[in-house]
Amino acid sequence: MSTPAPTPPPTPTPTPTLLDWTNRRIDYLRISVTDRCNERCTYCMPAELPDWQEKDEILTYEEILRIVRVTVALGFRKYRLTGGEPLVRRDLAWLIEQIGMIEGVESLGLSTNGTLLAPLASRLRAAGVDSVNISLDTLDADTYARFTRGRWHECVAGIDAAVTAGFPRVKLNAVLMRGMNDHEIPALVRFAHERGALIRFIELMPITTTQVLTPESFLSAQEAKALLERETTLERLETKLGHGPAVYYRTAEGATVGFIGAMTDLHFCESCNKVRLTADGKLRPCLGNHLEFDLKGALREASVAESPVAGGDRRLHEIFRHALGLKPLEHDFRGQYTPGRHMTAIGG
Repeated sequence: MSTPAPTPPPTPTPTPTLLDWTNRRIDYLRISVTDRCNERCTYCMPAELPDWQEKDEILTYEEILRIVRVTVALGFRKYRLTGGEPLVRRDLAWLIEQIGMIEGVESLGLSTNGTLLAPLASRLRAAGVDSVNISLDTLDADTYARFTRGRWHECVAGIDAAVTAGFPRVKLNAVLMRGMNDHEIPALVRFAHERGALIRFIELMPITTTQVLTPESFLSAQEAKALLERETTLERLETKLGHGPAVYYRTAEGATVGFIGAMTDLHFCESCNKVRLTADGKLRPCLGNHLEFDLKGALREASVAESPVAGGDRRLHEIFRHALGLKPLEHDFRGQYTPGRHMTAIGG
C-alpha cells in the first residue's frame, strides 16, 4: 500500500490592506459610544451645558457591531472605544465582549477619564480590553476640580484599579497647559512610573473653542520635554508603544514618557492610521477637519434585501473607501480653524 502524500498546510488568507490616497495604511478605528460626559474639561467641552444628542440619534450597539464587522473585512485591526465618557453608557462591557469575539480584531482599547473605572476595571479586562488610556492633567485635587469639575481621587482610584486589573498597557494622558500643569511634569512622570504606567503629554489643540488656545496657555511638547530634562535624561525609543502618533522616551529612572505634538510637529500626520466614528454615526477621517460621512443614514436606510459583502454592507464599504480617498493630508489646527463640534461630540 502506498503512503498517502501529506496534506499541504492551508494557504493563509491574506490580510486586506486599506490605503488612503497618500498610501497611508488605515487600520485603526476610534469609536465614540456616547457624547455625554460626567466631567467638563475646559479644553474639551464648552462652559455652557451642551445639548446632548437624543437617544435615537446615537448608534445602537448592534449598529456599532455591524460597522466593526464591515471594517474588519476592509482591513481594520485596531479599535478604541471613546466618548464623551464611554463608561456612562450602560452595558458597555457587553459591547466590548461582542467586539472581542469578531474574528480579525487584534487590539481593543478604551479611553476614559477614569472616574467611573474602579468598579468596572476587572470586568472590562475580562471582556477583552487590552489597553486603557486615562486622562490625568494634574496631581493637585483643587486644580483638577477647577479644570474638570470632577473628583481627583476618583480618577486616581480608577488608575489604580486599572493597574490591579492587569491591563497589558495603562497610559495616562496629560494635556499640556502653561500655568496649570507645566510645573508638574516631572511629578506626573514619577506618579505614572510608580504605578507601572506610562504617561503621554499632549499639546493643547483648538478642538472645542478657539479661545482655549492662546500664547498664554499653550505649552509645546518640545518645551515640556526640556522641562523634564532639567531633572533627568531622556533616551528616545525607536519602537512604537501602541498605535498612535506619540514619540516615546525612557528616563534615567526607567519611566516611559510620550509626547504628542500635533501643533508643532510638521510631520505629525504623515503616518496617520486612524479614522473616527462619532456617537451619532458620522465617519470622520481627521479630527482636525470638518469632513464627515453619514454611516448611520446608510445603516438605517439600507433594506434587508441588500447583498452583504464579506459580512458587512456594500454601502458602508463604499462610504469608507470614498472617505479614505478624501482623508486630508494633514489637520487644519495650525490655520484659522473654527471648531464645528465640541470634542465630546466628535469622540476622543
